Amino acid sequence: SLAPQIERAFSMRRVAAVALVINSPGGSPAQSALICDRIRAWADEKKKPVYAFTEDVAASGGYWLACAADEIYVNESSIIGSIGVIYGGFGFQDALAKFGVERRLYTAGEKKSILDAFSPQKEEDVKRLKSLQKELHDNFKALVRGRRGDRLKGSARMLFSGEFWTGTNAVNLGLVDGVGDIRSVMLAKFGDKVELRVLARRQGLMSMIRRDDIKWREAAPSLGDLGGDIAAGLLAAAEERFLWNRYGL
Repeated sequence: SLAPQIERAFSMRRVAAVALVINSPGGSPAQSALICDRIRAWADEKKKPVYAFTEDVAASGGYWLACAADEIYVNESSIIGSIGVIYGGFGFQDALAKFGVERRLYTAGEKKSILDAFSPQKEEDVKRLKSLQKELHDNFKALVRGRRGDRLKGSARMLFSGEFWTGTNAVNLGLVDGVGDIRSVMLAKFGDKVELRVLARRQGLMSMIRRDDIKWREAAPSLGDLGGDIAAGLLAAAEERFLWNRYGL
């Protein structure tokens, strides 16, 4: 969904650089990687520098996005880091027994029900999950090392522990390059005649409901479809709120 904005940013006439304004507590590692790779592909093709500017937070997948930039700038109070992988869930098997509910689960494939919330936790399932998390974490660490290189300071054990820091401390650790906002940094680098063009795509609950793949003029959605979209939007909003809460925001 961000591909058109990324392409346009690098394809505008007389563009000297591309600046990313990031405010994200994280999300899908695959989506973070796809966006980062697309930015780097365009930057290499057009031979344009990329700068990232963090607002409240660039953590986990948000920091992955920031690493697409050649230089990263933050506010002193920004939250930076959380280079790790997390999974959370619940176990409801005792609740089912309490209410006299019988769990009926049928699969084709012995691993299909791994981490089922209504079944007792299995040691081999946890082991498999941790193996997947390690692989994703290794990908994240390789990306950070590749993009930040010798600028990183401090031990790998600390940097890649999942801990997060204020913008000031992130500068000291080499996770970012300095303190500054987009206007002041771009003026300093490109002169007082620099022009900042904003390319933004806003997406709130209502835009989730009005999905791009629904052709409203051709066929009105049923109440059932609309209800499903609202439910999906509310769940997405709740999940996003949880991610922000992890960083006290």
